[in-house]
Amino acid sequence: MTSTVERPVSAPPAGPRRRLVSRAPLRAGVGFAAGAVLLFAVAPVALSDFRLSLLAKYLCIAMVAVGIGLAWGRGGLLTLGQGVFFGLGGYAMAMHMKLADAGPGQMPDFMLLYGQLDALPWWWAPFRSPYFALPATVLLPMLMAFLLGSLVFRRRVRGAYFAILSQALAAALAIFLIGQQGTTGGTNGLTDFQGFFGYDLDDPVNQRMVYFIVAGSLLALLLIARQLMRSRYGELLVAVRDSEERVRFLGYNPANVKLVAYVVAAGMAGLAGALFVPAVGIINPALIGIVPSIEFVIGVAVGGRATLIGPVVGAVAVAWARTTLSEEFPAAWTYLQGLLFVLVVAFLPGGLASAWRLVKERRHARA
Repeated sequence: MTSTVERPVSAPPAGPRRRLVSRAPLRAGVGFAAGAVLLFAVAPVALSDFRLSLLAKYLCIAMVAVGIGLAWGRGGLLTLGQGVFFGLGGYAMAMHMKLADAGPGQMPDFMLLYGQLDALPWWWAPFRSPYFALPATVLLPMLMAFLLGSLVFRRRVRGAYFAILSQALAAALAIFLIGQQGTTGGTNGLTDFQGFFGYDLDDPVNQRMVYFIVAGSLLALLLIARQLMRSRYGELLVAVRDSEERVRFLGYNPANVKLVAYVVAAGMAGLAGALFVPAVGIINPALIGIVPSIEFVIGVAVGGRATLIGPVVGAVAVAWARTTLSEEFPAAWTYLQGLLFVLVVAFLPGGLASAWRLVKERRHARA
């Protein structure tokens, strides 16, 4: 008669997994450090003043893409109206800069040119103070997003209906601004800015300083987005995207979860619009309507909406391609942009950020 001795089953070693978990913050830190070196050390040396100003413009668009990546990539909210929040932040900053150029108690130059007003409108007056204008560039878009999101999400409007509604809001704002020529500049918008908080914008040194502010703001937004994605709220946002009814069954309100992502994305777009004005020198309805809002989403889709750095890379790449290719093919650029979007959706559903992962999977399959 033989006796069997039961041996305790040992758990798989946890060392590799612990190393894998600990490497994630290390890789993120290395990535942010590499991005900072590229933006603050390499780009100012390698690029001319003109190209550096173009890069500042692209980085502003990338800031909008970070918010879209959070709302759409993590929360499944296809936001086709980010031009609204981009425009609110841009016009708030532009109003303050025009009032600062005009001097104390004076009206902006375009109001005197059109001759439709005898005094400064009451809702322009608070933007004379930088202590009001600067917070307004972020808080006004967030307030509008909160009001709109509270009405939409609590009524369980989602999917294509939410996308169409947000797009209609962008069209309505553009039409409103065009009709208010005496107070918003109409189709021409607000332009011809002389200074930025006391610094002459015609000075190349100050233009470089604006670029550094834009680059630093982009890195700060990436840190905020990463913290949100890796937090408990980020996991809850993904759960709402995948199964909203289950989240509601567990006792959470999906409307509040989506509302937070929508408001944060609006604040990022508003900050991008505010920095876009001194970097580019203009804000008008053509920059905040339906077409720019769709282009924001195309950049995120091309880069990869489910990742952190993908929307930034995609937004910069699409903006750069639009600038360079539109010079060579001004009539065909729109078709090239649509073709690029179709090719990415068809062959790289995860965007450019998923290309390396697909290559590794194919190599592993062959092995």
